[in-house]
Amino acid sequence: MAALLLLLLLSAGVLLPSIEAQEAYSKLPDKYRKGVDLALQQLNSHFGVQHHFLFFKSLLKSDIESGFNVQYIYHNFYLKATTCARGTVNPSHQRCQFRNDRPLMDCGICYKTFAGEIEKDPKPYVHCLHKPKLTKAMSTTRQEHCRKMSYTSGAPTLLSSTKNDTDE
Repeated sequence: MAALLLLLLLSAGVLLPSIEAQEAYSKLPDKYRKGVDLALQQLNSHFGVQHHFLFFKSLLKSDIESGFNVQYIYHNFYLKATTCARGTVNPSHQRCQFRNDRPLMDCGICYKTFAGEIEKDPKPYVHCLHKPKLTKAMSTTRQEHCRKMSYTSGAPTLLSSTKNDTDE
């Protein structure tokens, strides 16, 4: 009886983080979910990756509204390896349980959206690295790259320009 109860508790302990992560992913606004999907697509198609990864949790989210239905998105989040092999079709948290013997993958992604869709120009920046290997300098470089990307838009410059007397 005690062994059965212990088995039940262990099973619940394995499933609970998966359920919480699925809820966290489903609660993400669509503009952030699209970025997570892009990072997962790139990571899960990488030759050196052996396990399938799924979203685990968000660390930092920010967006800059640039006007004219344009937004610049930055999202820092964790992905976690699962028991499923890379290339698994239709992975889910129920089918692919999280592995606790692998380090988290720390991802930083920034991209431009127009009308809610990720733009190809400027090219979305996706940087994922195993958490133990991520240094403070790498994290700072990642954020600086994304900060520069968000200021390349000409819209704020255009809107802040004024008419001079010599323009007539």
